[in-house]
Amino acid sequence: MTDSPVIQVDDLVVDYGKGTKSQRAVHGVSFEVRTGECVGFIGANGAGKSTTMKTMMGFVFPTSGAVQVFGRPAGTASARMRIGYLPEVALYYPFMKARELLELYGGLQQVRRKELKQRIPALLEKVGLSGKSESLLKTFSKGMQQRLGIAQALIAEPELLILDELSSGLDPLGRHDLRNVMLELKEQGRTIFFSSHELNEVESLCDRIVMIHKGRIVRSGPLRELQEEAGGSLEDYFIALVRETEVV
Repeated sequence: MTDSPVIQVDDLVVDYGKGTKSQRAVHGVSFEVRTGECVGFIGANGAGKSTTMKTMMGFVFPTSGAVQVFGRPAGTASARMRIGYLPEVALYYPFMKARELLELYGGLQQVRRKELKQRIPALLEKVGLSGKSESLLKTFSKGMQQRLGIAQALIAEPELLILDELSSGLDPLGRHDLRNVMLELKEQGRTIFFSSHELNEVESLCDRIVMIHKGRIVRSGPLRELQEEAGGSLEDYFIALVRETEVV
């Protein structure tokens, strides 16, 4: 792992709406993700996690501040080609087959058809969807759709993974399988930035953690350092930090 930042977020501010109806979703957020790191993004619903992650993809533009990915402004085509992205809510065409979806996303990232033919069966097996290649997506449960979303994020073997609510909709077996996939990716040296409400998952995977509340960073640092500060449950520590900021 090197110290070169793959993601650089500098004093990011994001507003939705204009004039008197404007609402600030992100208030001057700054952090970085270095090559080969796995960084967890923790926060309650509405904390600004998804908005921040969308700026990394170029789907949302900053009101002020800057976001760079691979040393270039977020949203450039060259940067997106190197990213595997899982949105918070993934909506897929219900009459498409799982194989067809992965062929579509792989093709968009310029993976050759021959390579896709080899990758898809193994990838579906890896995410727990073995034998579902020809199944219509309308038959997939929420958990199965989440597994498929993870597969589409991985199909092009990206250098960087940006995963919003990684384990959403997954049962305990699904979370266990996913943890193994993520650990394998870490061993391969992939850079991973993900949000999750499952703090046990965060603690088992992450090198560093960024905690956000109401659009502001309340604490960030190496996992071990935060665990030592917590002196117990990381969840209790986060809740205490949030309550402290609200009192202030």
